[in-house]
Amino acid sequence: MLTTRHRSDRAGVVILGACAAWALLCAAGRPARPEGVLLAVLAVAAGYAGGRIVGALLPVVAPAAAAVVGLGLVLVTPHSGQAGAPGPAGLLVAYAALAVGAACCAAWASTSTPVRVGCALLALAVVVAAFGVGSVPGGLAGTAIALFSLVARRPRRLLGLVGFALCAALATGTSWATAERALPAGLSTSLQGQLTEERVHLWQDAIGIAASHPVRGAGPGRFAELSPTARQTAEPASRPNSAPFQQAAEQGVPGVALLAAAFGWMLYALHRSSRTTPVVLTAGAALTALAVAAAVGNVLSFSEVTAGAGLLAGVATAHLVSEDASARRECAAHA
Repeated sequence: MLTTRHRSDRAGVVILGACAAWALLCAAGRPARPEGVLLAVLAVAAGYAGGRIVGALLPVVAPAAAAVVGLGLVLVTPHSGQAGAPGPAGLLVAYAALAVGAACCAAWASTSTPVRVGCALLALAVVVAAFGVGSVPGGLAGTAIALFSLVARRPRRLLGLVGFALCAALATGTSWATAERALPAGLSTSLQGQLTEERVHLWQDAIGIAASHPVRGAGPGRFAELSPTARQTAEPASRPNSAPFQQAAEQGVPGVALLAAAFGWMLYALHRSSRTTPVVLTAGAALTALAVAAAVGNVLSFSEVTAGAGLLAGVATAHLVSEDASARRECAAHA
């Protein structure tokens, strides 16, 4: 009989496999390029598997080391100014969110006060570094995750994870409403000022392409050649700067559903995790921050980000070796 942990693993295999298969199906018979989608799926799967392994063996060291790597990436990545930009600025938000989440997970996984303090200082260093290099959104995202982690014992696990799902859905819905000009005038103007008019036009092009190809989309990698805005920009954009919009344009409605299913699977795996609730909710907060960034930028197009997301989810759902050893000793004592 399958345990709930095994059910979540099988669900992940099915969903990630479906993402890869659907990308290939959408590319069939077209001059499409599904390599980017396949690489992203592979990065998530490899990161998750690696996280499960190192998280089981080194529940403190593994996320702490990942946080150090994230801190290094924040420091060496040049800043370009726009929070949802396709390049460095959007990456800084992703790096900061994942690094702070990993550091806080390491702190909660440790039972040693000095180690917990050290991990907390590491998280603080990531936040300071993000602000220091000029990424205010990255610093704010890291601060929000760190503050949530401080009170992560209080919320019930399921309630917290449902809240994360709603936050991601709200971010996606708001971006869609912005593109459709469905928001009140004042709010719409404010958001467009932050997002830039060019990005909103790219989103509108994506909606138009999705409306013309609602099932299979236009094919992976074809947004740039079909978007008038992308062709007219000084630096031609190859993506619409939003993972949901890109999926809708290139892989249709099923592509968007699979993207949502992949995020939902991670939250489900966290819900079924044997790790403590603070570790689970901290990882969930970091992944949700990444989902929000992906709704207004193309951070998921970078393999280190997708692999890092998989790694953090894997660490937070790893079945500790010490738990297996305790269970075997308990069984032997009752034998």
